[in-house]
Amino acid sequence: MKIVQDYDDSKSTDIIEIITANYIGDYAIRISFNDGTEKLVDFKPFLLKSLHPSISKYLDENLFQNFEIIDGNLNWNNYDLIFPIHDLHEGIIN
Repeated sequence: MKIVQDYDDSKSTDIIEIITANYIGDYAIRISFNDGTEKLVDFKPFLLKSLHPSISKYLDENLFQNFEIIDGNLNWNNYDLIFPIHDLHEGIIN
């Protein structure tokens, strides 16, 4: 009999959450996830193309920098602005 065991060093999790987020500048945030993934997400193109005032107001860099991590996701001003965690994990904001 031969016993074979596979080892997987990657962290496996059912729920992806943000554990840290640091504002880098020019609307970019470095985000670390609980699965070990790290992304630098550029929010500027999304903010620039938005015509809706509730989104475009975040072109005020002081307002944009004022985010929190709530329930594993980035949150601005009590859910005024929030993005799907999958998009943040992929590093693509549309």
